[in-house]
Amino acid sequence: MPTECNPSLFEFARVEGRAVVASFDGGRMTSDAGALLLGAVDRVIGLTRRLAGCFTDARNPAFIEHAVETLLMQRVVGIALGYEDLIDHDELRHDPVLATLAGKLAARRRNCAPLAGKSTLNRLELSRTEPTRYGKLAADAAAIEMLFIDLFLDAHRKAPEQITLDLDATDDPLHGHQEGRFFHGYYDCYCYLPLYVFCGRHLLAAKLRRSNIDACAGAVDEIGRIVRRIRSRWPRVRILLRADSGFAREPLMTWCEGNRVDYLFGLARNERLTAEIMAEIEAARVEAEASGKPARRFRDFTWSTRDSWSRMRRVVGKAEWTGGAANPRFVVTSLKPAQAEARHLYETIYCARGEMENRIKECQLDLFADRTSAATMRANQMRLWFASFAYVLLCALRRIGLAHTQFAKATCGTIRLKLLKIGALVRVSVRRISVAMASACPWQHEFALAHALLQ
Repeated sequence: MPTECNPSLFEFARVEGRAVVASFDGGRMTSDAGALLLGAVDRVIGLTRRLAGCFTDARNPAFIEHAVETLLMQRVVGIALGYEDLIDHDELRHDPVLATLAGKLAARRRNCAPLAGKSTLNRLELSRTEPTRYGKLAADAAAIEMLFIDLFLDAHRKAPEQITLDLDATDDPLHGHQEGRFFHGYYDCYCYLPLYVFCGRHLLAAKLRRSNIDACAGAVDEIGRIVRRIRSRWPRVRILLRADSGFAREPLMTWCEGNRVDYLFGLARNERLTAEIMAEIEAARVEAEASGKPARRFRDFTWSTRDSWSRMRRVVGKAEWTGGAANPRFVVTSLKPAQAEARHLYETIYCARGEMENRIKECQLDLFADRTSAATMRANQMRLWFASFAYVLLCALRRIGLAHTQFAKATCGTIRLKLLKIGALVRVSVRRISVAMASACPWQHEFALAHALLQ
């Protein structure tokens, strides 16, 4: 951000006989020079350009100062840089690097900053489904949701043989008396219950929902939409749906069985299920007591509920004895024993589901996806999408530019700290915009490699 303040000197303790003075007279400076990499990524995948195509702009062109694409770039890149609130943009609107990314070093009107402030960006977040007299910007929710999938598909040079889609719901605590406010007993707070769908590190859906619903509510529609889009490009790809016990519901399993989609879900234990593996639990207990270490056994069997399931299904039970007590766990799947035997199915395939929780933590902790403090659910859904697109942008930087560096598996927060938060002096002349970054930056090699790969 610019530091153009009173240039009076601040004196500090002398060092080796030299006076130490400081002042706010550095001129055009930024603390976010690494955002240039995000601009390069954006040009490669076309995120803000394609996202702008999901909006209808009914403003009078004669009075437009900030184009929709500029507003989206500013908001999404701002989140990626760690600026979670709109009020931050009252200062960021003067940032020379963000202005460079927007291709707009000066405003068209006098006494106006190159970029938008909080009020203009707020109108973007309050976009309606159709333009109105008081809301000229309108967002096509279906197009935005489809863009996540298209960006995922475009990230692959060729269709993979098989993909795994991970579903999960998480809590998004509310900030006050907002629309859709309900108390959730499990999370012990008033919250939303957003639904996330990932494929590895790729984000395919982020759906904001009220919390007075089952975790699986709406999952059939979301998965159906995603699978149809994927198969329109990759008709032969095998798809495995993976989730915890909150998604082991008859409608979702029946849909999978009728649409050539395999599934692997956790299954909540009960007395009938536990009775099925009592022999294995006893064997695990004997082994654990003899060895002094935890022991586990697995059993593969077919099972059905008394009335909620429409058919018998394959269930794998893990009979574990640890800490002097039984710890039984179960999964239900459409995969055949020939495709995955019981231990491999549980320990290798199902337990890998936990990696998705790290992706959700990135979205919420590093990119403020839980900063849904607007009054309406529509505006909060827009905030969730902007944070999600910031994740997609950083994920693309990690995948394309940082694949051969120590940051190939780094979190979004680490990438921001190491490669984006770089202090620099910006000089603008008739022929060049020169960004002189700190010479002491320890990650110059990684920055140079990312730049080369993004070209």
